[in-house]
Formats: sequence, C-alpha cells, structure tokens
Amino acid sequence: MNIIDTENLTKTYSGFTAVSDLNLHIPQGTVYGFLGPNGAGKSTTMKMFLGLTSPSSGKFHINGKRYPLNRVSILKEVGSFIESPAFYGNLTGEENLEIIRKILGLPKSSVAEALELVGLTKFKDRLAKKYSLGMKQRLGLASALIGHPPILILDEPTNGLDPVGIHEIRTLIRTLPEKYNCTVLVSSHLLSEIELMADNIGILNHGHLLFEGTLEELREHAAFLGYPTDNLEETFLAMIHDDNRQRSDVG
Repeated sequence: MNIIDTENLTKTYSGFTAVSDLNLHIPQGTVYGFLGPNGAGKSTTMKMFLGLTSPSSGKFHINGKRYPLNRVSILKEVGSFIESPAFYGNLTGEENLEIIRKILGLPKSSVAEALELVGLTKFKDRLAKKYSLGMKQRLGLASALIGHPPILILDEPTNGLDPVGIHEIRTLIRTLPEKYNCTVLVSSHLLSEIELMADNIGILNHGHLLFEGTLEELREHAAFLGYPTDNLEETFLAMIHDDNRQRSDVG
C-alpha cells in the first residue's frame, strides 16, 4: 500500500515549470529517499504535500485522503521539516516544543520524548537563539517527530551537523518506520547517507521523475543503461548528466 500517491502533479511559476507531471508512489512503512540537484523540484513537491503551495494541475493523495478536500486532516498526520526551521529565539528548546505540543493537543510527555529522540535533553533549557546550527536542525527534527505522526517529510535534516550528528540522525531515521509504524520522505544532498537509510529512491531532474524504485532496482536500471553501479552517488551523477545532455541536444 502506498501512503503518498501523486497523479501528474505539476507546479508552474509564471512560465517556469518547477514540477512536471510527477507520478510518485511512496510505500507505507518505508524510508523514501527523494533526490535531485538544486532546483530539481524536490522542495516544491514537499511544499505541495504540506499545503504551502498549491499544484497548478494534477492531484495527490496522502494516507487515502485527497488534497485539497482533506487538507486539514492531512496536515494532522504529517510531521515536517522544510528548509531552515524557525523558532522563538527568546524561548528555550523545550518551550518551543511545548507550543507545538499545545497546538497539536498532545500529552505533556511528548516534549521530553521528542527531545530525547534527537539528543537535545541536556540542552532543553538553553535559549533557541543560543543553539548552534546543528542543534537547531535537531530541534526542527524534534518538532517534526513530536507525537509520532504516521508521515514524516524531511528536507535536508542533516544539514549543518557534524559527522557524528549525521550518523546519529541517519540511524534514528532508519529506525523510525519499524519503531513508530511511520513513513519517511527524506531529501538530502548526502547520497551516501540516503544509500544507507532509504528503502526506495525517487530521482528528480528539472521537475521530471527520472527513476523510482528500490535501490536494487536502481542498480539493475543503471547497469542496463551502462551507468556506474558501484555507489548511489556515481549512478545519480551519471543519470543526471545524461538527462541534461539529452535536454541540451533537444534544445
């Protein structure tokens, strides 16, 4: 069963098409790695899922609910981390999460649990404006994880973290589906990390989906096309380069 399906999802900004006829199929209970160069349309797609921007055409379903008819009920089931998370600098990390807890109507214990999950318990009383970039990323992740939503949408969740932090967050994301019966859609420029955490991959370029499937299916697809198969990064770069070359030839 797919928890997110899109049908010819398209987003156009004054003549520029950011996402074009996108058909994604994200299976329930998986980590889905969403890949593409800057400007490929990943963040735009995620923003459409969260109701932050409306599709120009096409449609999508999240957990069986169609957007925009069920926009509010969709948002109640989604925890998100998009771009740089914004917090109240004069409040502590714990107080920032407490605001989210009250809005969502969650039990008091959910704040402490979210802080523990991302390794911020000992910094819970520090003002958010005193947090390092890595700590702000962790707090953003905690705000997405609070209450254990069935769907998590994470855009570059390891940005600004040191190698130890990246390893910890990757390990956390990898365990979430089994631990909380959730589905994670995660984008990252760290392809080696996606290779270690993702079950399924979607590769986007210029708003078009170049590939969707498991890592094993990607290797088979790459081998058939004569692309490198040693690691995800080499396969990805070859696929993007070939797509760009074909586009320039057509142009």
